[in-house]
Amino acid sequence: MAFTIINSIASWILKKRIHQIDLFRKYPNEVQNDLFLNLIKTNEKTLLGIKYDYASINSYETFAERVPVYRYEEFEPFIERARRGESNIFWPEPIRWFAKSSGTTNAKSKFIPVSNDALENCHYKAAKDLLCLYLNNNEDSQLFTGKSLRLGGSKQLYEDNNTFFGDLSAILIDNMPFWAEMSSTPSNKTSLMSEWESKMKAIVNEVRNENVTSFAGVPSWMLVLLNKIIQETGRDNLLELWPNAEVYFHGGVSFEPYRDQYKKLLPSDKFRFYETYNASEGFFAIQDQNDCNEMLLMLDYGIFYEFIPMDTFGTTRERVIPLSQVELGKNYAIVITTNAGLLRYLIGDTVRFTSLLPYRIRITGRTKHFINVFGEELMIENTDMALAKTCKDLQAEVAEYTVAPIFMEGKEKGAHEWIVEFTTAPKNMEEFAKQLDLNLQSLNSDYEAKRFNNMTLNPLKLHKARKNLFYDWLKDNDKLGGQHKVPRLANDRKILEELLSKQ
Repeated sequence: MAFTIINSIASWILKKRIHQIDLFRKYPNEVQNDLFLNLIKTNEKTLLGIKYDYASINSYETFAERVPVYRYEEFEPFIERARRGESNIFWPEPIRWFAKSSGTTNAKSKFIPVSNDALENCHYKAAKDLLCLYLNNNEDSQLFTGKSLRLGGSKQLYEDNNTFFGDLSAILIDNMPFWAEMSSTPSNKTSLMSEWESKMKAIVNEVRNENVTSFAGVPSWMLVLLNKIIQETGRDNLLELWPNAEVYFHGGVSFEPYRDQYKKLLPSDKFRFYETYNASEGFFAIQDQNDCNEMLLMLDYGIFYEFIPMDTFGTTRERVIPLSQVELGKNYAIVITTNAGLLRYLIGDTVRFTSLLPYRIRITGRTKHFINVFGEELMIENTDMALAKTCKDLQAEVAEYTVAPIFMEGKEKGAHEWIVEFTTAPKNMEEFAKQLDLNLQSLNSDYEAKRFNNMTLNPLKLHKARKNLFYDWLKDNDKLGGQHKVPRLANDRKILEELLSKQ
């Protein structure tokens, strides 16, 4: 009875927020402009505010002319000063938290500032909005009658000059409001365990007797955990163990290669999958419709958005545009100015707009993670979708994969080289490779043109990875855990060669 009352009260509180969300759905550019002017006003007297004379900026156009776009390496000196305890560098309040992120290809750690304002009005606000949007679409939900099984890459926090750094998930857990901790499993103590394999065992032991109604985490790592739970409990699927489970909130990597595997673990037409788009730099978008593959761009989290069309990215023609100028169907790199002090910061992700009123997006890849050695402009979105379709057609299941170019040598043409680890391998690898190549051509006209009559590219080369190859590679690189991801695409062969050497 108590849980039912809590469920009703929580649902009522969260749904009140839907009216504010409707406001930026209807008036997105006005909401973003007000937010922009507020960020400028707030930062007038910071070091960077004085450097760029924020006091005289009263329009986006002036801001865009005066302030350059920053990569991490260019913004790092300001972050390091803040980490040493200096105040008022890029945000008027002291920054105590820094999310440590090494990315997927760069071994050098990045330290992303996380202000109190960003914690409350971006990350935690997004967590509530995720529930709000889900409950608004599912009136009969009983989400709060049980707990959410969360899986982060949490490790301990480290202190340095009275500031703290660690995984974003560790920062969020350390500052988590009581209501979130009460409604989650495993416990904070278990979630913050640093040794991944011991942590897996502890989570299984802790959650197997809970009433789990939802899941939250990165699909690749969550799949490892859920399969382990199935193995340890002897169940055929997760709904036998948790009959009240109703939704999985996922993000971090594309869900497409894993979708069919999750449907086997959670075999109910009523079970929902909701995608999120969050990162150390901020929480950006949330799926706002049932059974949908696009996400609503959240415009009132203290993040001002700009975009670089990818057809100009890295060229002398590169241009930056505001949200009001984006077009449907084009790939854009994201630039953000935030309530944690990041200034015209290039986060490295690329998106495509699927709707302009409201603004909805799909993640298409990374500015560094694509293959364009031969003019094929292959994006992660293409490879994920082609792999998912091929698996569906040929009854296969994928755990991980990565792709790299085979460079032209002499008269030999180029190609793409894949290494794929299967949970269920196809019966015929040659047929799988052929079908995958055809599916890529159907999804990417540039790739199709280069493959026409083997004009520029030969058929792709496919390796079947041994079991746990990618897990071992991540372990050797100290990247086990929820926030670490295998790089899918690269314009060089470094990661592919490392994996092949471990076969």
